[in-house]
Amino acid sequence: MGNEKSKENKKKKFDFKCKKENAINSLFEVEHFLCDLKKVFNTVCLYKILK
Repeated sequence: MGNEKSKENKKKKFDFKCKKENAINSLFEVEHFLCDLKKVFNTVCLYKILK
């Protein structure tokens, strides 16, 4: 039983490098989404003005 616990602990080890990369990628995705949303909003405003 001692071996099983040590194997479980190794599997649950916190991988900071992986979490850091995932967080950075998520932030980039949010930033790109917000930029695209801003472009869409500007396009809609321009359409309303020209209409």
